[in-house]
Amino acid sequence: MTFDATLQAEADRRAEAADLVLGLTRHALTAPDLPSAVQPILRTLLAHTAAVGAAYFQLSDTTLNFHARVADGEMPDSEMMRAVAVHGLPDKTPLLQALRHQQAPLFFDDTTRAPEAAGFFELGVLSVAAAPVCDAQGRLLGTFLMHTFDRHEWRAAEAELFATIAGTLAILTARLAAEEQLQAAHEAALRALGLALETRDGETYGHIDRVTALALRLGNSMGLSAGELQSLRWGAYLHDIGKLAVPDAVLLKPGKLDAQEWQVMRSHVEEGERFARTLGFLPQAALGVITAHHERWDGGGYPHGLSGESISLPARIFAVCDVYDALTSKRPYKVAWSQSEALAEIRAQAGRQFEPQVVQHLLSILEEETPLTPSA
Repeated sequence: MTFDATLQAEADRRAEAADLVLGLTRHALTAPDLPSAVQPILRTLLAHTAAVGAAYFQLSDTTLNFHARVADGEMPDSEMMRAVAVHGLPDKTPLLQALRHQQAPLFFDDTTRAPEAAGFFELGVLSVAAAPVCDAQGRLLGTFLMHTFDRHEWRAAEAELFATIAGTLAILTARLAAEEQLQAAHEAALRALGLALETRDGETYGHIDRVTALALRLGNSMGLSAGELQSLRWGAYLHDIGKLAVPDAVLLKPGKLDAQEWQVMRSHVEEGERFARTLGFLPQAALGVITAHHERWDGGGYPHGLSGESISLPARIFAVCDVYDALTSKRPYKVAWSQSEALAEIRAQAGRQFEPQVVQHLLSILEEETPLTPSA
């Protein structure tokens, strides 16, 4: 397969996965109840992995065990499984304890060899994958499980899809379980999408939260309204969502991109807008952050070569915050710049890459506080 064909095949796979996640997110946001939101998630997992059965277990405040709220596919026909169907999984089940501790998806190819999966062989399950659903305080509320009856080595593509779907939808599931407001679910879902992208992109841990917090401070300083701040926040969460369609060979390349690879990388902006529009609830100002955060004040940016005030103010604000965080963060190809070095570069780009007034507000905010510690 040629380089072009390989890139295209992987881009198609990434785009398909992104569309699956976004479709499930959109459905969950409008679902009337938790089972209606979760059932399509389980069916998607069964359709795109080797799993023969999947379920969502939720903590019962009455029994303090985890009970199957929704299940799909084939379930083990064992005495222990029938007991679990009635009484649930005890809170002290090793897998639940491991999820509570790790708060990340876990994969076990052979449950007879994994202490964390103790008891699942007796259920009739030889291979299992699990992902936690936690509330805002980190309390384990439930878990997505998928299994096979025979030993199965979970492929990287299966693990990535399960982790992305379960990780992204976990916060929405928790919201439904706790009967949170729809607006809170929107917020949680968008941040979860951003964090999933951050992990895949190899970004310094915490980039999404840092750059969002700084952008909101800057937006407040510049007098944005509550609605504009919400759009800025949501756009910040999803600013690089289009990178789901960029192949790893390009996205994670340690060296300089060639012209062809750079064109592929630049396409993430239009892909991001396309993905974000499918959610159906993002305001135009939030979409503008996604579309225009690589535009430049002097018109030399991409994808549309916008300049000056033709770039929305939220996008102009986010652009400078994104660059500042990138400069002060350690990456595989660069060391972290000091705050003074980064601010000197930002100042030098005023009137070129960034709007001068936005730069001045950022300098005022950051120069008044204790110098930030560069990311490790």
